[in-house]
Amino acid sequence: MKKSLALIFIIPFSLYAESLSQLVELSKNNKMIESSQRNLESVEKGYDSLKAGYLPQVSISADYQETNKETSSVPDNRSTVQGTVSYVLYDGGKKYDLFDSYEAQIKSSSENLTNQKNEIVLQVINYYYSYLTYEAQKESKQKEIEQLNAEYKRLKRFLDVGSATEDEVQKIISNIESAQVELHELELNIQTIIHNLEYVVGKSVTIEDGSQIKDYESKEVKLRADLRALEHDLEAQLATAKSQRSDYLPTLTISDSYSSNDLNYKTAALSGNSSDYEQNIAAVNLNWKIFDFGSANKSYESEYKKYLALKSQYEYEKNKASVDLKLALKAYEIGKLKIKSAKAGLKAANSAYESIKAKFQNGLVDNVSYLEALSEKYDAKSTLDKALNELEVDKANIIYYSGENLEEFVK
Repeated sequence: MKKSLALIFIIPFSLYAESLSQLVELSKNNKMIESSQRNLESVEKGYDSLKAGYLPQVSISADYQETNKETSSVPDNRSTVQGTVSYVLYDGGKKYDLFDSYEAQIKSSSENLTNQKNEIVLQVINYYYSYLTYEAQKESKQKEIEQLNAEYKRLKRFLDVGSATEDEVQKIISNIESAQVELHELELNIQTIIHNLEYVVGKSVTIEDGSQIKDYESKEVKLRADLRALEHDLEAQLATAKSQRSDYLPTLTISDSYSSNDLNYKTAALSGNSSDYEQNIAAVNLNWKIFDFGSANKSYESEYKKYLALKSQYEYEKNKASVDLKLALKAYEIGKLKIKSAKAGLKAANSAYESIKAKFQNGLVDNVSYLEALSEKYDAKSTLDKALNELEVDKANIIYYSGENLEEFVK
C-alpha cells in the first residue's frame, strides 16, 4: 500500500519534468521574443505606410462662405465642393533612399529577432546545466554531512570516556554547521535557477536530466545574427544620410482638381452677373530649394556621422566576436582535459571506495572510514558531472559564436 502511494506521488512529477529541448520550445513564448516580433511588425507597417504615401493621393474638401456685404463678385453665400488627385513624380531620389532604409531596417529587425531567440536558447542551456551541476554538488554535500555526523557521534563517545578532547568535538560541530550552510546555499542556487527559468519560459518547470548538445564542426565562418543586424543597420543609416541630399534637388508634382461652386445672391439685380459653375484645373508644380544656409548639407553630415559611429561599433563587435569564438574553442579543449582528469579521479575514488567497503563489511574499518570513502566517491562523481555539464555549455557557446541556429543542436 505504501509503495502504491509513493508511485502516485512520484509518477506525476516524472511525467511533467522538462527536458532541455522542451525548455527551449517553451522559451519561444518569452516576452522579449514577443517584443522583438512586435518591433519587426512595426517597421514593416512603417514601410507600408511610406510606400502608400508615394502613391497618388485623392482628397476632397467642402467650403461654405457667407458675407455681410453682397457685391456682383461676392454673393451673399456660396458653397464649394472640390476633389483633387495629386502625385509626386520626382522628389530628388528621396523616395528610393527611404525605401532602401526601411528595407534594411526590416532585415535588421528580423536578424535581431533571430538573435534574441538564439540568446534565450543559450540562456536556457546555461540554466539547465548549472541546475544539473548544483544537484550533483548537493548530493555530494549531503554525503559529506552524513560522514561528518558519523564522525561526531564517534568522537562524542570517545569524549564521554575521556579519549577525545572537547576542541576536537567542537571542530566537528563547526564543520557540520559549515557544511549545512553550504548545502542551503546550493539549494538556494537550485531554486534561483528554477525561478530564472520560469521568467524565461513563462511557467513553472521541473528539470529532467539526460539532454545533450550535438557536436559541432565549423565548416565556414558565419556572422552571428546580431552582427548581420548591425550590417543592415549600417545600410539603413547610409540610405537615411543620402536621403538628406535630395533637399537640394527639385520636387515635381502633378495634380488635377475638380470643383463645383454654388453661388446664392439675395439681390436679384446682382444674380445675373454670375451663376453656378464647375471647374477643372490640371497643374504641374516644380519646387526647388536653391538656398537654405547649408541646412540640408548639415543634416546630411549629421546622419553620415551616425553612420560612421555605427560602422566603428560594427567593426568592434565583429572583432570581439572573432575573439569570443577563439576563446570558446579554447575553453572546449580545456573542458575535454577536465573530463579526462575527472574520470581518472572518479576511477581512483571508486577503487578506494570498493576496497574500504570490503574492509568495512569484514569489520576491519569503522563506519566513519567507510562514509569518508563514500563522500570522496560522490565528490569525484560531482566533479565529473560538473566537467561534463560545462563541456555541453562550451559546445553551445561555440555554436552560438559560430552564427548557427542553436536550437537545431539540442537533443
